Amino acid sequence: MRKIIAGLFISLDGVVEAPDQWHFPYFNDEMGAAVDATLGVADTLLLGRKTYDSFAGAWPDREAAGGEDAHFAKRLGDARKIVVSNQQLEFTWRNSERLKGDLVQEVTALKNEPGDGVIGMSGSISVVRALLAAGLIDELHLLVHPIAVRKGMRLFDEDETPLPLKLISSETFETGVLSLFYGPADPPADATYDDAKTHLSEK
Repeated sequence: MRKIIAGLFISLDGVVEAPDQWHFPYFNDEMGAAVDATLGVADTLLLGRKTYDSFAGAWPDREAAGGEDAHFAKRLGDARKIVVSNQQLEFTWRNSERLKGDLVQEVTALKNEPGDGVIGMSGSISVVRALLAAGLIDELHLLVHPIAVRKGMRLFDEDETPLPLKLISSETFETGVLSLFYGPADPPADATYDDAKTHLSEK
């Protein structure tokens, strides 16, 4: 079964919207390697329409310009790109197509395609939320920036169903950014304060 990895820039207060307005001062080689671990290893990209539009408006030009990021831009261009949208779309970026049908059913089928290639996601908050709720995301890569943005869309919206996760790995960058990799987890066992207080120091 193929693996889905979703990567997000996120602030200390959980904001994931418009990272271009607060993220770049924290970008360094460590973060570049972390982004590469999400998108650079993917042979397929699954993107919401807004994220796709942003990518398609930048990366083809960067590939053509032949600058420092041209190699990464070429990898994105060569990858299969599947766009989640209810609208008919006209694509100018190569290897792009629209996801047709029910999101959960189609992504489940995508994961079950032959091979073990990685399906990468970046941004695309509503899609990430839906796939997390459906248990289809295998790894959630969060780059937690040491800034409280204080406005904008948060990653996790209001819902009555908790979403348990387990920490796979963690790393602290020189900038203070935390690179946290999470995976699905079983619901925690029931516990009360009486259970917790046994772990309190008696000193």
